[in-house]
Amino acid sequence: MKDAETNLQEIKDKVLAFAKERDWEQFHSPKNLSMAVSAEAAELMEHFLWQSADQSRLDVQQVAIRDKVAEELADILIFSIQFANVTGLSLSTIIDDKMQQNAKKYPIEKARGRSDKYTDL
Repeated sequence: MKDAETNLQEIKDKVLAFAKERDWEQFHSPKNLSMAVSAEAAELMEHFLWQSADQSRLDVQQVAIRDKVAEELADILIFSIQFANVTGLSLSTIIDDKMQQNAKKYPIEKARGRSDKYTDL
């Protein structure tokens, strides 16, 4: 599967089917899924703990580390997608809405090249 060739609904359906086949929906409450996302995000961060930004960029290009990072990112995305499935949220809609909010908070003319919070621009 490649991003350019994949439909988001197909991915959502695949994640949902995987959980249904294993009778895991009983465990997939919003609470549990949100906690799983957080736990997996911590596992992703662990690969870069105590590194400089430059070192993290170099390390993620090494095959062994890249494969481990890819697994953690996949876990985060799978749990996030299942969260959307369970709550009935449209990923396309919520991402588009958030990007529009961010565009208002971080106008290009104020935010370009800066990492300040929108309240400090």
